[in-house]
Amino acid sequence: MEKKTRKLNSVIFFLILTALFYGEGCKKDSTATTDSSAAAAASASTLAVTSTGTTSGTIDLTGLRSDGGFAYHISYPLSVTGDSNTAPSSSTMHLFENGVELGPAHAVHQDIRDYGKGRFSHWGTTLYFSASDNTNPATNGRKYTYTMGTSTATAPIVTAPTTPTTPATGAATATTTGVSSALMGYAMYSGTTTGGTGGATVTVSTLADLKTAVAGNTAKIVYVSGAIVGAGDDPVYVGSNKSIIGKPGASITGVSLYMFTINNVIIQNITFRNYVTDAAIMMKFATTHVWVDHCDFATDRSHGWAYWGKDITITRASDFITVSWSKFHDTNLSFLISGGIAGNEEDIGHLHVTLHHNMWYNVGEREPDMNYGRVHVFNNYHLNNSGYSLGTRAAGIVRTDNEYFSGCAKPLSTNLAGDPPGYFSGSSTNIYQNCGSNDITTSLSDWLPEYSYSSVLDPAANVPNIVQQGAGAILTN
Repeated sequence: MEKKTRKLNSVIFFLILTALFYGEGCKKDSTATTDSSAAAAASASTLAVTSTGTTSGTIDLTGLRSDGGFAYHISYPLSVTGDSNTAPSSSTMHLFENGVELGPAHAVHQDIRDYGKGRFSHWGTTLYFSASDNTNPATNGRKYTYTMGTSTATAPIVTAPTTPTTPATGAATATTTGVSSALMGYAMYSGTTTGGTGGATVTVSTLADLKTAVAGNTAKIVYVSGAIVGAGDDPVYVGSNKSIIGKPGASITGVSLYMFTINNVIIQNITFRNYVTDAAIMMKFATTHVWVDHCDFATDRSHGWAYWGKDITITRASDFITVSWSKFHDTNLSFLISGGIAGNEEDIGHLHVTLHHNMWYNVGEREPDMNYGRVHVFNNYHLNNSGYSLGTRAAGIVRTDNEYFSGCAKPLSTNLAGDPPGYFSGSSTNIYQNCGSNDITTSLSDWLPEYSYSSVLDPAANVPNIVQQGAGAILTN
């Protein structure tokens, strides 16, 4: 009888504890739930305990479940529980996305759903969190890690995935004074682009120092200060694993950045001027994973048609490149992807490029011009340009989404100098204001890029205001 009584008391005690735990969870957020399949999948999470007692691990996203809006949840086999109604800030968890810390922590679950942007909550033994750019953590190709047990934390070393099994939808974040951008597009597909993250930091203010700083393949963050001036055709050879970031007002004039057979470079917040040879930025010979962000490119239109180099060229089987939030203006020939058709068949299957939230104005043509590749352009603003804006040749495909053309002579063209034509997809999503007609001689394609971008796609009508306010380099503090 005594044994039965003890057993009954134990059952009652267990039921009371269970009710208390789930009651607390409901108080913070009435829709917060756990999932047995998520808990089972999460048991494969890699855990490590350091000599200081800090627990660190890699989050296994198998079984991740949506919690509504931008929020996702998954359970953990952790020995330490997190926040509760009586201790809403007790968790010591630090959460990282590709090595970059997310936050704020201890977020209200409804805020995670409504606003996201890296907010998270370690509640009980369940993690509720959002990606830094509100994409789906299960499909965006990023690695999520955590530490727990200290008030300050260092991110565990992260080896970025090189071949995601599902399309990635976001990756690194590059930040300068006054500029912060989340990577989107092909530069985060089939791997990712992190530049010099984790490497030494150096500041340069002369051409000689710039050449030295960006050479070699060791990870390095190179800050450009002031005006660096070359003779117009000075080449600077950039190695792999570099971030080249301009401090406010930084400019590079008369210099071309050459990237030949390299990988993983970020260029941000620099004003480029008057580059005579090739291009201000030239990617060639199977260069991959480059992100150009918040830059400004210009020459002038008082010289001959082909006197100046292009703003950017991407050629010879280069791949997985994003150009975002930049301005291209006052030049004749702006942006070339490939170049030459006969003899350049190695470009077939490569030249995956994303261009978004950029502005072209007072330009002759090529915004961009492309052979062979697969190019995705969205939310770009094309203003008062005298020739064709977007051109596609040699069976290449350009997908347009919510572009805005104003005062442009020929927004889209496949009919270029007698070359074999390419294709356009999504041309009906754009706004054409006071423009000439498109010159499309091929049937429309239904091609879409392999990554998700709906979360960052702005309505076409809003593009002029958004791009004019946000694009270009930061020139002053």
